[in-house]
Amino acid sequence: MSGVASASGARNAWLTGAAWRALFRDRPMIPLLFLLAILVVVSELARPGIVGPEWIGVILRAAVLLAILAGCQTLTMLTGGIDLSVGAVGSMAGFVVASFAAGAGWPTGVVVALIAAAIAGFVTGIGVGVFRVHPLIMTLGMSFVILGLANVWQLQSVVTSTGVPREFRSLGSQAYAEVVPFSLVVFVPVAALILVGLKRTGYGRLLYAIGDNPIAARLSGARSWQILVVLYVISALLAAIAGFLYSGYTNVASVTLVDSAVLPSVAAAVIGGTSILGGRGGYGGTIVGALILTVVSSLLSSLGYPEAVRQVLFGAIIVAVAAAYTRVTGET
Repeated sequence: MSGVASASGARNAWLTGAAWRALFRDRPMIPLLFLLAILVVVSELARPGIVGPEWIGVILRAAVLLAILAGCQTLTMLTGGIDLSVGAVGSMAGFVVASFAAGAGWPTGVVVALIAAAIAGFVTGIGVGVFRVHPLIMTLGMSFVILGLANVWQLQSVVTSTGVPREFRSLGSQAYAEVVPFSLVVFVPVAALILVGLKRTGYGRLLYAIGDNPIAARLSGARSWQILVVLYVISALLAAIAGFLYSGYTNVASVTLVDSAVLPSVAAAVIGGTSILGGRGGYGGTIVGALILTVVSSLLSSLGYPEAVRQVLFGAIIVAVAAAYTRVTGET
């Protein structure tokens, strides 16, 4: 009898609140994938026949862009920070490349854009790591600086309209057999570097350590300011790469092109299980979070809801999911 009771107890263990909290805390990918599957089913029910190879290709092309940008948020949030300058950096990068396309050539534009992004990230890292400016304030201020400089560049270059290079349009908007995006050529190496870097390198472990307990990390010999400077340079370079793909995806070069993706990038990281308090999370969940948001956006579009509704929903998701994860993990 005791054996039967214990077996029954083991089967019913998953019905307890503690078991579900442990699942969300230790294996967030399982509920995230389950939620993604539900959203796909709901999309098919909302518009029968919409889910197919072409729909999958559209979702993947959009999700790849958001996932790269959300990678910036994942890395910075692991240290207890955030990067609100990714929209300005990405927009600047796409615009700079387009402005060089008709003259010195887009490869030169790519180099100039990456150097400018690295400089912006370096300045941000110095502000956060050395002068202890809060990341939210520092990155918000830097976004305005970058936007102003991008407008100055536009005026100095007398550029009223720019053409996105054909190579970027192919990379950002086309797909093999209408299903497999060409942008995966960029995304797969980037994702692999982030995933491996976080799990298999000393630098990745230091990011977790700084976010989990900065005092203990400092006492152990970690130079936090150097780690943060490198972090924000990496974040800016990732944002520039995302900006290249965004310009190709939309066939538009604008100094504000990527601004609307900043909030969704934060939401994707939060949904993926990265704690806004630092020390917990990973990029795998962020990728699934980007897919979830892309499917939600597609669903709302198919139902006729405007962009404003999507932005309100993304903001609500950030608040709700952050509160849920805080409750589940016991963070305060």
